Amino acid sequence: MKKLINHPDNVIKEQLEGMQAAHADLIKVNFEPYYITRAGGPVKGKVALISGGGSGHEPMHGGFVGHGMLHAACPGEVFTSPTPDQMHEAAKAANGGAGVLNIVKNYTGDVMNFEMAAELAIAEGIQVQNIVIDDDVAVKDSLYTAGRRGVGATVLIEKICGAASEEGYDLKAVSELCRTLNQNARSMGMALTSCITPANGSPSFEIGDDEMEIGIGIHGEPGIQREKIKSVDEITEMMTVGILEDGAYSRKLKEWDHDKGEWVEVEYVDQPFKKGDNVIAFVNSMGGTPVSELYGVYRKMAQVTDKFGIKIVRNLIGPYITSLEMQGCSITLMKVDDKMVKLWDAPVYTPGLKWGM
Repeated sequence: MKKLINHPDNVIKEQLEGMQAAHADLIKVNFEPYYITRAGGPVKGKVALISGGGSGHEPMHGGFVGHGMLHAACPGEVFTSPTPDQMHEAAKAANGGAGVLNIVKNYTGDVMNFEMAAELAIAEGIQVQNIVIDDDVAVKDSLYTAGRRGVGATVLIEKICGAASEEGYDLKAVSELCRTLNQNARSMGMALTSCITPANGSPSFEIGDDEMEIGIGIHGEPGIQREKIKSVDEITEMMTVGILEDGAYSRKLKEWDHDKGEWVEVEYVDQPFKKGDNVIAFVNSMGGTPVSELYGVYRKMAQVTDKFGIKIVRNLIGPYITSLEMQGCSITLMKVDDKMVKLWDAPVYTPGLKWGM
C-alpha cells in the first residue's frame, strides 16, 4: 500500500501541523502534549465539549472543533487512545467556567484514560462528566471493548450537544441530552477491504477480492461475519434491518456522581426503533468508498426505513468517521424529537462540518 507520508513516526505531528496551517482561523494545535482547541480560546460561561481517540478517523475528532461542535479534541497515535495528560490539558485549556463534558467512544483505552483525566480535572475544581457512546449493534464485546463499540453516533452527538452548549445548556442538561442521544442511536458497518496503519505497513486483516466483512469496527478490526460480496441493495438491507430489528439493549456505564464524589455504575436500557419514529440518517464512508457509492447505500436505506414506518427527517452523507483507506461504509440511525432537530439545524463552523454561517 502506497501512502503520502514522510516517515511513520512523524505522521501525527505533520498532520496536525497541516491542520494548523489550513485552519488557523478555526483551531489552535498544541504539540506538547497533542490537543486541538478553538482558535479563540475558552468560551466563557459555556460547557466545553471534548472528545478524542486514536488518529486515522479524520475528520473526527479534530476536524469537528469549532463553533457549534467541540471545544477541544485529543488525537492519539493511529488507532491508539490519547493519554490522560492530553485529555487533562485539553480540559484545562477549553474550560470556560461552566464545566466539561467528555464524549467518550466505548473503547477500553479511551474509557480508562478519560476517567483518569476527569479525576485530575475534578481535583483541580473543574466540573466534569464523562458520557460513553456505545451505538454499534454488531458486537456485544470485542478485543477493544467491554460492551458495544462507539462509532457513527459520536458525530451526530457532537453536533447536537455542541449546539446545546452554544444555547447555554448547563453541564447537567448537556450530559442528559448526550445520554439520551446515545440511547436513541444505533449503527452497523461493513468493509470490502482492510486498512494499513503507517507503522505496521501490512493489512489489518486479509480478505479475498470476492468477500466482505459485516460488523466491522473503526480500528481496522474484522467484523462478526464474512460473506461473499453482494449487491449494494442486499448489503444495505442487511445492515438497515439489523439496526431496525435490534431489540432492547441493557448495560451499566460508569459516570461521575458529583454529590458522592466518585464513579458510580448507572444502568441504561435502549429501546428499539418503532413505527412512527423520526430519525437522522447517517451514511458514512470508512475512507476508501466514494460518495457516489454512499448515495447508492442511502437510496436503499431510505426504502427500507420507509417500509418499517420510520421517517428520515435529516441526513448526513460522507466520510466523517473513517478508518484510514478502508473501503466500506456504516449506517447510523438516531431517533430525534423536534428540539433535537432544531439543535441539529443550528449553525456549525468547523474544518470538517459547516452550515448555517
